[in-house]
Amino acid sequence: MAAEPFALTLSAGFFGFFAHAGLVLALEERGLRPARVSGSSAGALVGGMWAGGMAAGAIVDELQRLDRAMFWDPAPGAGLLRGRRFHDRLAALLPATFAGCRVPLAVSVFDLARRRTEVLDRGPLPAALQASCTFPGLLQPVRLGGRLLIDGGVLDRPGLDGMPATSPRLFYHHIASRSPWRRQQDVARPERPGMVALQIDDLPRANPFRLDEGRRALRLAHHAARRALEAPL
Repeated sequence: MAAEPFALTLSAGFFGFFAHAGLVLALEERGLRPARVSGSSAGALVGGMWAGGMAAGAIVDELQRLDRAMFWDPAPGAGLLRGRRFHDRLAALLPATFAGCRVPLAVSVFDLARRRTEVLDRGPLPAALQASCTFPGLLQPVRLGGRLLIDGGVLDRPGLDGMPATSPRLFYHHIASRSPWRRQQDVARPERPGMVALQIDDLPRANPFRLDEGRRALRLAHHAARRALEAPL
């Protein structure tokens, strides 16, 4: 992939941002830096952190330190957590707007009123990432630009809606869903001309009460991605 510019798309996957961080670290170690990034939910988070200027090692360090108290802010509303702590941490780490990103970034969100996926690529960056990660029931919807937004993975689980079809070389990291309520066609790894996909199976499943499993998934994903990148793509 080093021979020509490539784009990177990272899928949704609940707390799969740990695995995405392991992949991005492996890419950066090999000097592979995407020219464009898109993602949904967990993929939007890691893709946004990298596009927003954080080195892969800094993203990994942030997740290694992650503690539930850093984002746990229960409040009455249409979701357990208000999401303010999550937003404020993103605001402390990242540029205020998409314009501050080092490469073009697009993240998918779900518009509750229009019942469709919307792609955000301008405006407030921390709020856009918060919205894309707003897992239904866990986090309260985000109001942005007069719209009420939740997790981009609701309809665009791959995070590909924000990636132009003209992008000739695309590297896609797919986190397989084990959710029983998703239809088979919704969780299948997508196909697209010119796209190389990596799926790392059997990673530990993290959640707000099992963050150590996420850190273990990060290490395993990093090792698996390094092995995969050693093979011709």
